[in-house]
Amino acid sequence: MQKKLGRNTVVLLGIGHTNAHVLRKWKMKPLENAELVCVSNFPTSTYSGMLPGVLSGQYPPEEMEIDLVRLCASAGVRLILDEVVGVDPVEQQLLFRNRPSLAYDALSIGVGSVPTFGDVEIADDNPLISVKPMQTFLSRLRDRLEAFGEDRNPRVAVVGGGIGSIEIALCLDQRMKTNPSSLGLGSGKQCEICLITGGDRVGAGLLESTRDKIESHFQRRGINAIAGSRVAEVTPSGLILKNGATQAADIVIWATSAVAPPILKALSLESDERGFVLTKSTLQSLSSDQIFAVGDSGTIQNQGLVKAGVYAVRQGPFLWDNIRRLLENRKPVSYVPQTGFLKLINTADGHAIGEYKNRSFQGRWCWALKNRIDLKFMKMYQDYSPMEMGGAEASADSEELMRCLGCGGKIGSKLLGEVLKELEVPTHEDVIIGLENPDDAAVIRTHGDQVTVTTDFFASPMDDPYLVGQIALLNSASDCCVMGAQPTSALAIVQLPLGHPRAQLQVMRELMAGSVAELKKMNATIVGGHSIEGPRLTAGFTVLGRQLTDPKTKGMLKEGDLLVSTKPLGTGVLLAALMQGMLPGRSYLPLVNTMLLSNYIAIRLIQDYQISAITDVTGFGMAGHLAEMLKASGKSATIRMDQVRLLPGCQTLIDAGIESTLAPDNRLVSDKVQFIGDVASPANAALFDPQTSGGLLFGIAETRLAEVMGFLGDEGFGETCVVGEVTPNPAGTSALTVIH
Repeated sequence: MQKKLGRNTVVLLGIGHTNAHVLRKWKMKPLENAELVCVSNFPTSTYSGMLPGVLSGQYPPEEMEIDLVRLCASAGVRLILDEVVGVDPVEQQLLFRNRPSLAYDALSIGVGSVPTFGDVEIADDNPLISVKPMQTFLSRLRDRLEAFGEDRNPRVAVVGGGIGSIEIALCLDQRMKTNPSSLGLGSGKQCEICLITGGDRVGAGLLESTRDKIESHFQRRGINAIAGSRVAEVTPSGLILKNGATQAADIVIWATSAVAPPILKALSLESDERGFVLTKSTLQSLSSDQIFAVGDSGTIQNQGLVKAGVYAVRQGPFLWDNIRRLLENRKPVSYVPQTGFLKLINTADGHAIGEYKNRSFQGRWCWALKNRIDLKFMKMYQDYSPMEMGGAEASADSEELMRCLGCGGKIGSKLLGEVLKELEVPTHEDVIIGLENPDDAAVIRTHGDQVTVTTDFFASPMDDPYLVGQIALLNSASDCCVMGAQPTSALAIVQLPLGHPRAQLQVMRELMAGSVAELKKMNATIVGGHSIEGPRLTAGFTVLGRQLTDPKTKGMLKEGDLLVSTKPLGTGVLLAALMQGMLPGRSYLPLVNTMLLSNYIAIRLIQDYQISAITDVTGFGMAGHLAEMLKASGKSATIRMDQVRLLPGCQTLIDAGIESTLAPDNRLVSDKVQFIGDVASPANAALFDPQTSGGLLFGIAETRLAEVMGFLGDEGFGETCVVGEVTPNPAGTSALTVIH
């Protein structure tokens, strides 16, 4: 069941330590009559305190990650993965590069910080690897180490001097001495590691006794500490320091002190000298009471706090309280930071160095303490079990009274007018009466007597209306394209969730903007449609097209044709997992990206590459749609499962028993399928998996294969593969044979 759309919208930009607390509290008990939207560049959030431990091999990478896809799905929270380019504090709008703005009643900015480069000159073809973004640091480091082919050991320079850089040097050293191949370094090689700091010693801001302990570890481990001069230039061969000295390096890991990331400058809010948003003690921006800046992203005016994760963690409860108070028009409370905090430095050898107030200490017990603190902290955010229903109290607002159904459930004309006024609807020569002067129906000029019409819609499994609009349009237009028809116009079919009109307006705005963006790419336009209210977001389109060639029907397969599939399978399984809060974040973007690949290319395939027959793989799955083609063509076919590609994570989810609710019905076609080899293989389930905005399946002569594969690769269909071939259909044989 889907909850109603609330009046207020709370937006979290970046899911660092502080904003993650709000997300966790929301899952426990959502705010009344409100929506929460999380905006991030990545589907996971990384805990900086455990990155060195992952680097050393003490933890697997997933231990330091908060899976935002799963956490948001389990909390009933909307997740947007897109680039923010600004904010309008007056209109209270968050601005995106590629999608409509997002209205907010409260916005919390927690995008962290980045290492500073200052006036350092950086040459082309440099060996630089920044620690940020942490989500990609390990993969970038591994790529660099794997590419290192010299006979000598790679030389690594860590630039910084603070706790983060110290831990990186120690943890990388430990990993290289114990298991270098796990980071891509060749057998028998190790790293020569040095740390460069502009301070007089490593560990700026730490007690002298703590710095002594760090340097003792460096000396014992053979890590060279170069102090007293900052970096002037990063060259292809290493570093040039401001004192004129040079340091050869094959890899330069940049882990210096924090400055504001570029996005904070783009927001144009009042900031400090380093670009961080200036705030009141309530964590509210000086520029707008509706905007909070937390963790590293904010600087509390006149307090001079260092940028440390402990403050971000402690701000979480204050942020949650003040967001509630803002929405309820109550006075906010001030955050009072602690005067001191425990510092623990992972030395990667089962020990840690600690400092608290005026005491310094080290030992195994310090590592045990750090390990316990970190794991306990992450455990709070790695609970992806579904949210209990009924968390928010029922609202007595008038808009929640019983709604009419039938035509009485239509969306109000004012709301529709607002959306249509904002859309940049393209014109088209074939549209006689469209949305510029709307009537009861659209009038479309036809060419001859061949007009292709198709319709499709689905209840959305995703909570991002812009994406839903894109995917629904592509899914609906696909049938038109595989007939060899140029889409010209579309009619929208939309069911909006019940809720506050302002929230409905936002959903409709984003949904229609996504669909129009895809129509423009096809040189088509939208001419009208119908919308109602209901229990969940549902969207689709009736698409009209001008037939460019004789229709390319399913029943034209030829014996000897190779069967080509343009997309990997698995959207049904992955979407089912998403709805259950079980889809891993690393599988989310591959899922979205494959659904956004347009089957508009089918027109070119039909016109230019002499394919014999074509269909799109959608609700009936590959087996079902191929069975239709074979029946219509009077042919049989063989599929080789080792050539069928699956989306990342699909097989793991199939093995875990995840499947779409339509899959059992799709398996009814299995009486036409003969399995040879591993009949019980779980991989067989992929053939019956219903696809949303699935790929194309077509037959083509082997002599044309190389040419068509080159075309598809150039068009972004890099996962295209030959899955089988068309065979004769002698009496009494199965129409489809699957070989393992």
